[in-house]
Order: sequence, then structure tokens, then C-alpha cells
Amino acid sequence: MIQHRALRDLDSTVPVTVTSDRTLRVKVIDSCGMTCTFCHNEGTPVSVDNRTHTAGSSFADTGRSGRSSIYLATNGASFLSAPVFPDEAFREALVLLRQALGFDEVHLTGGEPTLHPRLAGIVATAGAAGYAVSITSNGENGKRVLPGCSSAGLGHINFSIFGTTSEELVQVQHTRYRNRTLAQRKIAALDESIRLAMDVGVGVCANLVLPNRDHVPRVHRLLAKYSPALSVRVLTSLADGDASLDAVDLLLHELGAELEGVRLIAGTSSFRMAYRLPDDRRIVVKHIRPLRLPDTCSGCRFNNGTDCQEGYYGVRLYRDPDGRFHVGVCIQRMDLCLPVTEFVAGEACEEVLRLRESDLRDLTT
Repeated sequence: MIQHRALRDLDSTVPVTVTSDRTLRVKVIDSCGMTCTFCHNEGTPVSVDNRTHTAGSSFADTGRSGRSSIYLATNGASFLSAPVFPDEAFREALVLLRQALGFDEVHLTGGEPTLHPRLAGIVATAGAAGYAVSITSNGENGKRVLPGCSSAGLGHINFSIFGTTSEELVQVQHTRYRNRTLAQRKIAALDESIRLAMDVGVGVCANLVLPNRDHVPRVHRLLAKYSPALSVRVLTSLADGDASLDAVDLLLHELGAELEGVRLIAGTSSFRMAYRLPDDRRIVVKHIRPLRLPDTCSGCRFNNGTDCQEGYYGVRLYRDPDGRFHVGVCIQRMDLCLPVTEFVAGEACEEVLRLRESDLRDLTT
């Protein structure tokens, strides 16, 4: 069993499911209408702050937008992220990666995906390439695009909730944009997007990061605010360590939650624990385990319990301003990114496959 505090006293009667990672993350756009101070921006520079970047110079990690890319100073990023389009080049990249790694789900990220004017076309293109499609969104533009995305085949959307009140949302924004009126508009747009997604039949989940016990009331407010149709997923904060895990324990105790099952995902650092509440609602807690690529990570300067926060989380696909697609395996080591054709033909792809297979053997044993 995984050595993790959340599993230390696991009852032997609790069902444990082991699956293999089959999800590809695709950054479809860099634009975002929020300025969250903890944003890693999928490892890439904030494009709007680096429009005048010249070859050979460093990317700016701060700019007028107020947005963050928290690993940029040390992750070796060498390209800007450009919007993905629903064209043949995108379809070919998806097919290459599906054939090489057996992916069957694509998860669209940003920036904020709903700001992409052709998001429905991207969903349709991914579906035609053999993928189930999901999105992570802050909900700021869902009203405009979600009906079309639903018709195009969108199956699921994870709404990232950074505050249930304007005061909470303001606290995690850049100081230049700590405006409660603006924050309230963002929350109202999120509320509308959640309800709209439910109405059009898209699966909906609310994601909340729980840094410490002070944030536990946010989850209670979220559960009280929305109908039982909204699934809630709590994410532990890696930067806050035991304080975050203590907060999760407190939340589960206050909710009277009972563990229903554990899902371990071979080939990725994340795993899930599902709980049932007394009113039959369910809540999922997502944890991170210290999984590493055996060769790539072994000599990495970040490979320790303090600096490596995400571990090996999975494969990410990016498009640069020249239309080239890049594959990355770590947002703290963007210097490892390779052109998609080079990745699928090389050792990096084989290493991902080997890790998935060996991790599956270990977990099922």
C-alpha cells in the first residue's frame, strides 16, 4: 500500500480500486481573467506579459497583468503558450499520443479554457480523435460557451472555486486587483456556469483547495449553497503539508463522513478517497503521493520532499506561437519539454509507459 498518512489506518473492508492513468492534459489558451497568486499556469510564462520577449532573454515572471506563473524563475521554460485550434495539426498530435500511450481522456486547461472562442470545436476535434473530454474552469465565461461545448460532446467540467464569498476570492488575487465588486461578479458568473452546466447535462464537480483549518467553513458553505447534484472534491495543499491534512481530517469529522472507497491511479501521483455524508451526498478528497519517473527524476535538483510538490502527475500538451506542439512531463522542469513527434519516438515516452506498468504491478500486488 502507498505510504501516505491518509491511508495509514485504512480499514481492510474499504474497497480499493486500481486503474491506470489514461488522461492527457492540454493547455488550450493562456488568457485568464483572474490573478490568483498561487497559479502555476501549467508551467508556461504568462503570454500577455511577455509579448516583447526576444530569443535568448529570460521570460518575465511578473508583469502588468498581475498574473502568476510560480515556477517560471527556475523551471527552464523556453516557449510561450499559444492558443490551440481545432485543426488537423491538433488532431494529429492527439492521435500520436493516443497511439503511443493509450490515452482515452483529454483534460482541457489554461489559462481559462472558457475564454477560448473556439472551445466547442476543440471539444469536437478531441472527441473525433477518440477521447472523452473534460475541462477545468473558473466559470468566468461559461454562460457563453458551455451550451455549445455540451452539444460538441463535453462530458465533464471541474469548477475551481477559490472563494465562496467576495472577501475570500479577493484574498488570493494580486494586490492590484483586490476589488470586492469585481470578485462578486466573478462569483456570480461561476454560479451561473455551474447551474448552466447542470441544466445542459454536463457532469459537474467543484474543486476546492484546503490549505488549513481556517478554510474548512468554505466547504460547508459550498455544500449548503448548491444542490446534491454538485459533486465536491477537496484538494490538499502541498505547500501547507500537515496543516492541510489536519484541515481535511477536521472537515470529514464535522461532516460525519464515512470512507466509501479508494481509487489509486497507476502512473500518476494523484489518488482519490471517496466519502459518503449522512445525507447521502458524496465528497472526494484528492491526495498526492511521491511518485517519480525512475530515470528523469533521479538526478533532478528538485527531487526531494520539499521542492518537488507535484511529483510525476502525467503528460501535458502545449502549442507554441509558431504552431509547434510540445509535450511536457513536469511543470517544474519545462526544460524537459519535447516536440510531440520527438517525444513519442523517444526514451521519454518509453519511460512513461514503464512507470505506468511497474506502478500498476506494485499497487495491485
